[in-house]
Amino acid sequence: MAVFYIMLIVGTFSTLMAVILFGFMLVEKNFTLLNIVKTAGALLLGVFLLVITLPSLKYILLEEYDVIGGDCTIDITSSGRSTEVTLEMLDTGDAFIFFGIPALDAYGKSIPYYCEVIFTQDHEFEMGYKIYDVSSRELMVTGK
Repeated sequence: MAVFYIMLIVGTFSTLMAVILFGFMLVEKNFTLLNIVKTAGALLLGVFLLVITLPSLKYILLEEYDVIGGDCTIDITSSGRSTEVTLEMLDTGDAFIFFGIPALDAYGKSIPYYCEVIFTQDHEFEMGYKIYDVSSRELMVTGK
């Protein structure tokens, strides 16, 4: 969910800065190639990020989420300071990526769990997950 808010803030800030830079260029009549490239780049980045995030904003504000559940495997990938958890649903083949390591005894493709993944109704942003024991359906870990 933090990724969504970061993308939304950067997109809004970048678009506003492009409009302000363009205003300064018009007032000062300073149309250099560097200024045009900076303004166009900021505008393209901002609009791109807003096009990705704004359709999902309604679902996040109204907390309208979908849940997909099924048997899954958990794969841990760490590089440098960041650690990613990939929940791969065995029935559908869908893979969902989260940050941080869940406190489980074992990980890997050979160890199945039952997982529920919560995401926006347009299926663009993952909001959280719940991992259950595959046989007893006892909740083991909840993550965001």
